[in-house]
Amino acid sequence: MMGLGEMVTITQSLSDEAVQVIAGEVKRDVTIRHVAEEDELPEVYEDAEEDLVARPPVVTIMGHVDHGKTTLLDAIREASVVETEAGGITQHIGAYQAQHDGRKITFLDTPGHEAFTAMRARGAKVTDIAVLVVAADDGVKPQTQESIAHARAAEVPIVVAVNKIDKPDADPQRVRQELVNEDLQPEEWGGSTQYSDVSAKEKQNLDDLLEKVLLVADAELELTANPKAEASGPIIESRLDVGRGPVATMLIHRGTLRVGDAIVAGDAWGKVRALHTYRGEKVREAGPGDPVEIIGFDKPPAAGEHARVVENDRQARHLAQIRGERVRREQLAQRRPAGVSLETLFSQMQEGAVQDLNLVVKADVDGSVEAAVSELQKIQHPEVRVNVIHTGVGGISENDVMLAAASNAMIVGFNVRPNAEARASAEREGVEIRTYDVIYRLTEEIEQALVGMLKPVTTEETIGEAEVRQLFRVSRLGTIAGSHVTSGVVRRGAKVRVVREGAVVQESSIAQLKRFKDDVREVEEGFECGILLDGFNDVKEGDVLEAYEVRQVERTDLSAA
Repeated sequence: MMGLGEMVTITQSLSDEAVQVIAGEVKRDVTIRHVAEEDELPEVYEDAEEDLVARPPVVTIMGHVDHGKTTLLDAIREASVVETEAGGITQHIGAYQAQHDGRKITFLDTPGHEAFTAMRARGAKVTDIAVLVVAADDGVKPQTQESIAHARAAEVPIVVAVNKIDKPDADPQRVRQELVNEDLQPEEWGGSTQYSDVSAKEKQNLDDLLEKVLLVADAELELTANPKAEASGPIIESRLDVGRGPVATMLIHRGTLRVGDAIVAGDAWGKVRALHTYRGEKVREAGPGDPVEIIGFDKPPAAGEHARVVENDRQARHLAQIRGERVRREQLAQRRPAGVSLETLFSQMQEGAVQDLNLVVKADVDGSVEAAVSELQKIQHPEVRVNVIHTGVGGISENDVMLAAASNAMIVGFNVRPNAEARASAEREGVEIRTYDVIYRLTEEIEQALVGMLKPVTTEETIGEAEVRQLFRVSRLGTIAGSHVTSGVVRRGAKVRVVREGAVVQESSIAQLKRFKDDVREVEEGFECGILLDGFNDVKEGDVLEAYEVRQVERTDLSAA
């Protein structure tokens, strides 16, 4: 690295780009793998056939925000959550179970709002079957197509629930026709996709939908798991609960999770102190296919992390620390710009250089953090950028304020508030805290903050033209251009381009402007005048003097100038 002009220490982490440069210099091939990518590698277990038992199918409800996903899930599990959701949009992934013909079905409720695309994609990755909800009175929308893409990317079969058939303008056949264009051919039309016409509001045909789900599970999937193994599965959601501490929802893919088990998920670890079902009931254990709320982690594990039971607390702590350290090293290396030199540093500081709006982002649950950051990253402009320096789950603390103060950052909270210490510290340190409960308000205000950082746009406005018709040479002053104003107005102090035979030969400004022998401020079209240019005497008859003014216009949006 020293040979390449970079001063680094032996313990310093390197970025991916730097590693590739070194590999090229020593003529070696390298494969770069990140901790997050390692977690995505599928686990392979060799369970004995006699240990395998049938497990409930895991179903994700997907679809457009207004097509009744939450109402459908609510109708299926006969418990109202719709009223508690802000703005009618499901904000967090919940996991619930329903019974049909004595069999369990596990439902993941992935958010339907566009901002939660990442959460919805993660929901599709842990599911067996996707139920696509399409309103019979509205048809296929872009979000419907997006949901289909997520399900196909996860290689899961789709069952279509045509909802709102109780509406007067409902047209289930039109929905089928539109979905045929998305390669979802109904079984009754000779295809392989199961359709069910339902009304979540009227609780109509719900049994038929559950029947179709189980039919697909039995016909297309072999859903088994070993309940005797140590438990493992993805973290669906996590949060910091004021009374109970870190709480995580885990979907058990394999094994049985018990109170007292040592567990690790990413850089979080703990001993299972309590387990709760989706109904809030306390249980001692939970098996394959069950969603369960875990209390006992040292901090909220990131949603999407793979959790697993290990031998004891010491091993859990050790694994979490190793992974946490590796993730921190990786993040540090990725943050450090590759090839930093005085030259690149200077170019950043020049006029028009990129400015950062540093942000600390806090939210009530990990999924909200992810959604907020995802939306903020969409705000782009050549001159300014959003730089999220820290994210976290839970209320805004004094530590967050101190970090923001040290980083010249602003704090934004989504569904969280600062505590008293944080408020006092923010006032003392001059740190701005903004809190929101709807993501679009957050992005709207951040865009306005960025607009305030943009340099004003410099505009030129041509105010008039004058043709030089006679020259007067005056001692101590220079050449006076006797001119005729052909358009607009010519003002004293205005900037001027001297145009000769169509080409600009000089740029100057009007030092003096006279009408006969009198100094004047401006001369309008059709009048004669004498013009003395600042520092330029080589004016010729026939030259056109183009007068213009430069204005600084404040920016009102992020559209590039």
